[in-house]
Amino acid sequence: MALTRRKWNNIIIFASIAMVAILTFLDRQRQTIPDDAQPLFDQQAPLAQLQYDDLWLAEQGFGWQCDPRVFNCRQWAEAWGGIQVSPIAKPTDLSTQAHELVLQIRDIETPQLWLFYPDEGLLSSPAGNWYQIPPSLRPQLTPILKLDNP
Repeated sequence: MALTRRKWNNIIIFASIAMVAILTFLDRQRQTIPDDAQPLFDQQAPLAQLQYDDLWLAEQGFGWQCDPRVFNCRQWAEAWGGIQVSPIAKPTDLSTQAHELVLQIRDIETPQLWLFYPDEGLLSSPAGNWYQIPPSLRPQLTPILKLDNP
């Protein structure tokens, strides 16, 4: 049974509409933050300094300063300052290596050593608690480095 041109056009139109609907749905799901997500830092305990492996950022006066190699300093600082996490059970298998994350909270002298798994969007606290970062917040947590000038 051969399909007419009109039937093929209808099939293509229906398939296109279905694809756009599916992609829109997936995009909206990726952008939402789960209901159980809570801010890691708040006004009583804001982030003052962060060291991500050998890169750093620190609040200085009215703004943020970063390691000279970091290109997106303001966005990187805002992403970490406004991060939200959801508590989870300890993951059984991690496929990537952890990055050391040293966090300094304002008015608390002792820094905290956390482990950050950027590919999985996981944080491990010094107390051994595990947290999941929503997918929509993950890309901004990794610094963009400047290219070296020859």
